[in-house]
Amino acid sequence: MEETYLLNVEGVKKKILHGGHGELPKLQDGSKFTFHFQTLKDNFERTVIDDSREAGMPMEIIVGKMFKLEIWETLLSSMRIGEVAEFWCDIIHTGMYALVSRGMRRITEGRDPLEGQKHRCGMGNMFDYHSTGYADLDELQRTPQPLIFIMELFRVEEPSAYKRDTWAMNKEEKLAAVPVLHSEGNRLVLRREFAQAAAKYQEAVICLRNLQAKEKPWEDDWLKLESLVTPLVLNYCQCQLELGEYYEVLEHTTELLQKHNDNAKAYFKRAKAHAAVWNEREAREDFMRVAHLDPSMAAAVKKELKQLGERMRKKHVEDRKRYQGLFQSPQGRRASKGRESREAVSPYQDIAQHHQPFQTGVEQVQLKKYQSCPGLPSVWAAPCTVGRT
Repeated sequence: MEETYLLNVEGVKKKILHGGHGELPKLQDGSKFTFHFQTLKDNFERTVIDDSREAGMPMEIIVGKMFKLEIWETLLSSMRIGEVAEFWCDIIHTGMYALVSRGMRRITEGRDPLEGQKHRCGMGNMFDYHSTGYADLDELQRTPQPLIFIMELFRVEEPSAYKRDTWAMNKEEKLAAVPVLHSEGNRLVLRREFAQAAAKYQEAVICLRNLQAKEKPWEDDWLKLESLVTPLVLNYCQCQLELGEYYEVLEHTTELLQKHNDNAKAYFKRAKAHAAVWNEREAREDFMRVAHLDPSMAAAVKKELKQLGERMRKKHVEDRKRYQGLFQSPQGRRASKGRESREAVSPYQDIAQHHQPFQTGVEQVQLKKYQSCPGLPSVWAAPCTVGRT
């Protein structure tokens, strides 16, 4: 039976849909909740905004890690394991939901949750009404409203009972994790496990980007973090080159060069990606920039340019063969087919026609003799080309 409770929190009502078991969890900083949730509008249709089951994975939050929707910690702490409950939350608790949902959706889509986030100080965050990239969340930003959360709690783990993800670490822990991840990535590269190595580099970059988001761009602390980001991004791009993900390399190297336009290694990797997708002009331009910025890489650039030229010539030949009859008239195509048929009947016909004005009667007899053997290799047909002496 459903029962409605008034928690000791203003603007919250709880309704138990399915009872749980055990005692209420004893929480401390670092405890982890694992649960499924559904977010609905408080309207007649109870419009669904988000559903973690549709995303294919349960939600996890860490107590005390400054989760933007702090009310969720309060709601979950009132639940027992296995319990399903519905919470009505007033507008005073739901104002940040659009930003929280945006981050969760980006993670589900495999994107950086901080992508496009701008640095804001103090009250600036309260008035940042830039688009979230999702129409329904933009509406919530413009017109905050009460929301309904349906939650099912699976488990609660103490800090020592699980390995914490990097996003749950504090600043010191993240800084300590970066060189470890970097080293693990390098080890995986040596074993040619490029996909796994790329994941390590990416995790390290996300750690640093999270820390950068709290600093003012281009000031000392931000620049120190950026100096750690750059080699990790380059290593990540090298893995993507090995995996054939050329357009991803183009995206990340271009973004890097917008900040650091004198990075020869970034130009080199972007040039190789351009070459791989047949962007000849862009590849040559980037290779030339590499040679200008770092003369020590001139030999490598020369080798790449030679390979690029050979690949492009081969491609042009293949393209000509593929499209040579595309714009011919029907008569031209029939004529071509006729020539091909005649050549198939007598592979020496062109030779005969070419030398006809110079042939003696004896030579014509010799030529007819060779023409009567259409399977004879051309190297043995050389006597047919003898002219009059």
